[in-house]
Formats: sequence, C-alpha cells, structure tokens
Amino acid sequence: MTRRHTLERQRDSLSEIREIMNSMKTLAYMETRKLARFLTAQQAALQTIETVAADFLAWHPGALPGTGGAARVCLLIGTERGFCGDFNQRLLRFLGTVQEAGTLQLVVIGRKLQMLFEGDGRVVTRLEGASVAEEVSLVLNRLAQELDTLQRRYGSLALSAVCQDSAGDIRMTQLLPAFRQTPAQSEPAGYAPDLNLAPAEFLFNLTEQYVFTALHERLYTSLMAENRNRVNHLDGAVKHLDETTGDLARRCSQLRQEEIIEEIEIILLSTDAEA
Repeated sequence: MTRRHTLERQRDSLSEIREIMNSMKTLAYMETRKLARFLTAQQAALQTIETVAADFLAWHPGALPGTGGAARVCLLIGTERGFCGDFNQRLLRFLGTVQEAGTLQLVVIGRKLQMLFEGDGRVVTRLEGASVAEEVSLVLNRLAQELDTLQRRYGSLALSAVCQDSAGDIRMTQLLPAFRQTPAQSEPAGYAPDLNLAPAEFLFNLTEQYVFTALHERLYTSLMAENRNRVNHLDGAVKHLDETTGDLARRCSQLRQEEIIEEIEIILLSTDAEA
C-alpha cells in the first residue's frame, strides 16, 4: 500500500504542475493574440515611413550622410522569461555566423539571454526585456537612453538588431545608417516633395522616427516569436505530463487490484484456518 500511496502522491503533484503549465500556455497564447494587433499597426507605420523615405531619396539622394567612422553596435533581443525552448541559444548561434561579430559592441536585452553572455567583453549594455506587450514601451525608453549614451561615447553608430521573427527565423536588420537599403529609383516619378525643411534636416527627423518605429516593431516581433515558442514548448510539456500521469494512474490501479487480491487471499486463508 505504501508504494501505491507514493505513486498517487506523485500523480497528484504532476497534475498540479500540469495545471500550472497549461495556464502558462493559455496566457502565452492570449499574449500572441494581443501582440498581433500591436504588430500589425507598427508594421503599417514602418511601411509608411519607408515609402516616404524612398520618395524623398529619389529626389534628394545626396542627403544621405556618410558612414565612415561609425561604431558598430548590435542589439540582441532575447527573452526575459524561460519556457521558450532554445530561443536564446539560437540567437547566440546566429551571432557566431555573422562575419563581423567579433568587432560588434553588443546591447543584450533579456535576462535569460544575458546569462549566455557572462564574461563576454563585447557586451556594453544589458537591459531587462519585456514580459508582456505593455512593457515594450518601458524597454524602448530605457533602450533609447542607452543608445543616446553610446552615441555620445562613440560619436555616430552603425546600429543593427538581431531577433527572431514571427516565422521563427533569425534576422539581422540594419537600422543605422537608415534607408541604405531603400531601393533606388532610376528616374524620380511625379513631382518633387514640397519640403518646409532643408533636405538634410528633413532626413534627420525622418531617421529619428524610423529608428523609433523600427525598434518598436522589432521588440514586438521578438515578443511575439517568444510567446509562440512558449506555447509550443509548454504544449509539448503538457502532453508529456498527461502521458506520465496516465501511466501512473494505470500503475496505481494495477497495484490496487493486487492489494484487493491479497486481501481476498488473506480472508480465504483465515476462513480455511477457522474451518
């Protein structure tokens, strides 16, 4: 009976863990639905800025500043929490494939990712990441302050961001210098933009808006990918716990049947002895 009771306690403990994990999975799924709305709006805003930049640069290609002497800074956007599989390990492996990774100054976002960069001399800043969509703005404000500090330290920055996208792929996106990857137009179409600012000043202001919007979009995208990974990871864990709990229930039932048989045999032996 002691063995059966031990198995029953183990089954009850696993059932409690299963309920907790299933609740975590449900919350992660709800977060993806919320993030989908934020991300759609942010991607639309980013697309609008890129369209404006392409039209502007078609008429003012000389407004783009030079890139010489800029410090190479890379944002690595990982996770603040766990239960998301090898999310952070994949970012680390991707960085190892980047040719200029050894010369990059790293800004690491997310405590779980930071654990993989202990003692790495390339890390210049460590920031807490967002756990839910509402925390993205707080992370962005702290990041903006850190980037401003780095810009005062190094002068100009060549800024890129590495994160996992919604499809589960790792992408490296160039943010500064901005609009270097904007498709060039051989012949400007329509009429030149009517500017109230000098072209260089207009591009400077547009670049600020672009970097702010792009960082917002990257943080939302990473958080979306994190929660999707968490849903998949926890779903597998819940299924495994269901199988283990089912096996324990069958073993408990088998042990109970054996106990009943032993009790019947004892009763029969007692009856025979009295006879």
